[in-house]
Amino acid sequence: MKATGIVRRIDDLGRVVIPKEIRRTMRIREGDPLEIFTNRDGEVIFKKYSPIGELGEFAMQYAESLAKTSNLPACITDRDTVIAVSGASKREILEKPVSAELERLMSSKTSYTKAVGTSKLVPLMDGNDKHYASVVCPIIADGDTIGSVVFFSDEKAISSESDEKLAQAAAGFFARHMEG
Repeated sequence: MKATGIVRRIDDLGRVVIPKEIRRTMRIREGDPLEIFTNRDGEVIFKKYSPIGELGEFAMQYAESLAKTSNLPACITDRDTVIAVSGASKREILEKPVSAELERLMSSKTSYTKAVGTSKLVPLMDGNDKHYASVVCPIIADGDTIGSVVFFSDEKAISSESDEKLAQAAAGFFARHMEG
């Protein structure tokens, strides 16, 4: 059995506290859903649950359609990672963690559109100086942010109003799909 360095006891109600260090590292926030399952070795495994992540293939097809329509690379994220991408290198972007700035935009339920003269850049991923969001539209289902639709490019790209409307329509579609 491998040691993790942290041992916690289950209380009389069957609860266990996930240490702060692990929550921070894994970006687990209060209220986040966790999937609990066991494996054949008798281990109990906690995994972050992503409702948008369940739509992997569908999200990929939708991202492809968005990229073709807008002529900009597009991606769909859950709250933590890129789950679908089109128009750019999948190897560089797919399943990578989103930037802290993009995560803050999603958490604030705020859409973002890079306008002419805007100096504020929203990196798609932390430590990435190649891909910047030109449009970000959070996916909000049942009042909770569960992901985002993002058009991105290099730092010089400016998005149009039609790109913003396209992202809003996509985010609305995903939100309705998750609620229904």
